[in-house]
Amino acid sequence: MAGMVFSGWRIYNASPLFPFSFPSSLTLGGWLGGALQWHFAMMWVLGINGLIYCTLGVVTGRFARTFFPISVKGLLKDMSLALRGKLQHADLSHYNMVQKLAYLLAILTGVMLVLSGLVIWKSVQFPLLRELFGGYDTARYIHFFCMSFIVAFVVIHLLMVLLVPKTLLAMLRGR
Repeated sequence: MAGMVFSGWRIYNASPLFPFSFPSSLTLGGWLGGALQWHFAMMWVLGINGLIYCTLGVVTGRFARTFFPISVKGLLKDMSLALRGKLQHADLSHYNMVQKLAYLLAILTGVMLVLSGLVIWKSVQFPLLRELFGGYDTARYIHFFCMSFIVAFVVIHLLMVLLVPKTLLAMLRGR
């Protein structure tokens, strides 16, 4: 994923959407062509990995067991506890409502990243998808904001590991 993000930042710098650019030291590829090559190479790795993960999650029922049910009442309660630093971590294999929603949103954001990326990469070959995203330019914005969400998600995970170190092993093992 880091390869996708850092090469994507180099691609972004070639045609920025906003009045800022990413420092060259944080980008991958050296130039636009090199960044595109890295992005396309990593796209296959991440895409195939994501497809296998999502397929297994649906087929085995793991997604249904892990992420549902989500209730607004439970979400507000857990969010309140989390913001006050009182959310318990006794059973690391059990997700609280905030985690369920965050992981579900991360997966859906990943799907949006892939679909918006297809529109950007092969806009002519996917005209219906392009129109569903509101056109090529809108797909670029969606792609950027989805990437920003995923980067924030990863940064928050790293901060959480620093705050609650015993969660690292559970994150790495997936239970």
